[in-house]
Amino acid sequence: MSDATHTSLMAQSAHTRRRNQAEKRFRAYGLAAIALGLTFLVVLLSTIFYNGVGAFQQSFVNVPVYLDPAKLDKKGNRDIADIKKVSTFAYAPLVQKGLFTLIEVHGIETTLKKPKDMKKLMSASSTAQVRDYVISNPGQIGETVTFRLLASSRVDGYIKGRVKRADVARDKNINVAQLDLSDAFIEAGVISKEFNLGFITGADASESRPEQAGIGVSMLGSFFMMLVVLGLSLPIGVAASIYLEEFASKNRLTDVIEVNISNLAAVPSIVFGILGLAVFIQFMHLPQSAPLVGGLVLTLMTLPTIIISTRASLKAVPPSIRDAALGIGASKMQTVFHHVLPLAMPGILTGTIIGLAQALGETAPLLLIGMVGYIATNPPDGLASGFLDPNSAMPAQIYEWAKRADPAYYERAWGGIIILLVFLLTMNLIAILLRRRFERRW
Repeated sequence: MSDATHTSLMAQSAHTRRRNQAEKRFRAYGLAAIALGLTFLVVLLSTIFYNGVGAFQQSFVNVPVYLDPAKLDKKGNRDIADIKKVSTFAYAPLVQKGLFTLIEVHGIETTLKKPKDMKKLMSASSTAQVRDYVISNPGQIGETVTFRLLASSRVDGYIKGRVKRADVARDKNINVAQLDLSDAFIEAGVISKEFNLGFITGADASESRPEQAGIGVSMLGSFFMMLVVLGLSLPIGVAASIYLEEFASKNRLTDVIEVNISNLAAVPSIVFGILGLAVFIQFMHLPQSAPLVGGLVLTLMTLPTIIISTRASLKAVPPSIRDAALGIGASKMQTVFHHVLPLAMPGILTGTIIGLAQALGETAPLLLIGMVGYIATNPPDGLASGFLDPNSAMPAQIYEWAKRADPAYYERAWGGIIILLVFLLTMNLIAILLRRRFERRW
């Protein structure tokens, strides 16, 4: 008689229970990993938006300025050449006096008794703004014109909570009496916090004018660089991939090329910056800090990524497609360009856009070619100047702001990161849409 234990199929054995418990634990580990990753992502995005949203708002001062002919047009002939000779130093007392008169107009009590005490409430760019207006409208000399001028970075920081009263005692750029006056001006509607379009469309500014700094010109620098990268990396990368995958013989030479392409994809980006400095600037004498040079360097960095993704897309096309095309009399080139390449196009476009997004966020190669050391204060005049004139790029501009001392620049660095993330997310969204649009199933 057998001693074997008979168990019912309807009851779980100890081994089955252990296996099911292990499966549940594995699922729990996976959910925990996803939850942890999402938590870190939420914390990262929350930190970025919390620190950077202030850059999209700016404090402005509405100042009535009397355009005194005795200072701006001493000869009284309204000659634009003579008006242009008047520097911003002559406009500063007019702006300060206009702001000082508002104390009496609104009945504000303050210990500040001189117009010069208003200087630290205003941006250093305010006088240049008034001067530009007078040069464009010389007929307004002798009139009182209300200007919407930038407040100083300290006043703006105080309104946003970045500057604390406890720290003012050690700050040479503002004092408590000026902060009290700022509070009174806010209540009177003289100072208001508004959307800062200049941050998106403007140019970088010097250390003394952080409230005027914008990322618009560096966005144009990144745009021209991406044009260079797209115009070179896409045709070169796709052509190299088609040759290696469809036409090249499988021998030691092609094996060496494939290994080197894979190795280049893993090379640190700063190495490409050193290569660009040596080849494009020192040897070819191309203009330093130009988007053309930055685009060439980023093209070298992006090519391996595009080649690898394109070859993977070509390999994903079933061999039966090639065999069928060849069987009905198509040549090798017709098979590749009429049948294989259209089917691989979604993967090629996706890889290209992802490569461009990676290049858009690179900073290290740009450090070596000088794009971080140049302060772009004016947009390019035309297409040629956009490629050849010195400029910066978004990641390089963010790096430059982050290392400056004024907290206003630190705020703008976070704001620049928000804009850069918007560009990167948009490019990845385009990649997804293109894949779905051109994807073909067989």
